Amino acid sequence: MRDLHVCDLGTRSYAEALELQRAVARARISGAIDQDVLIFVEHPPVVTMGRSSKANHLLASPALLAARGVELFEVERGGDVTFHGPGQLVGYPIFDLKRHKLDLHWYLRQVEEALIRGVAPFGIVGARNVGYTGVWTQGRKLASIGVHARDWVTWHGFALNVTTDLSYFDLMVPCGIADVQMTSVARECSSGDGDAETLARRTRAQVADAFGEVFSLEPRPLDPAALDGQLLGAASS
Repeated sequence: MRDLHVCDLGTRSYAEALELQRAVARARISGAIDQDVLIFVEHPPVVTMGRSSKANHLLASPALLAARGVELFEVERGGDVTFHGPGQLVGYPIFDLKRHKLDLHWYLRQVEEALIRGVAPFGIVGARNVGYTGVWTQGRKLASIGVHARDWVTWHGFALNVTTDLSYFDLMVPCGIADVQMTSVARECSSGDGDAETLARRTRAQVADAFGEVFSLEPRPLDPAALDGQLLGAASS
């Protein structure tokens, strides 16, 4: 089994996490980091617009976004407009597909499969929606996915709503899908997991294990300071 280094950043700004994952991707491409990395993070409220975003899919004005304390970023990932914020498990898999399969469509389906398996222990039956990327349950969208790759190394990733305030999605046409209904693990959960912190912790653990299963990797925790050390070593080599 190859390792999957799972690094939980806690809460970080979108800009800080974006620069970090880009740095990890560069190190993965060069081989300075020799194992796949899965970064978990929670962001303060932010709207991101991917390469396929249409301006009219962002319904809120800059003034309204500012009033709600929401930042706005245009980024290189695929997909349309979406929201990241408190109560959401955001995951950035930085994988070298040369060690898996050189097929981005396959990779997207594998990420979906990992999330479907990750929410199953909570009594949630996750599913795909033909023609769209992401994970649904009972016709409601639970997770959004948007990725980028260079030299077959991936970054960006997924946003799984756990205890997210879903009203933020009213600021946009989520992922450019008209009339989509967003949902969360907390809203769909049937396992009685108690408080939000416990649910978030269990969700992170289940999703990490599911990524290991789906990609035939052994999840191992990686402290953020250790990841920074690897990047420092990569920069000096």
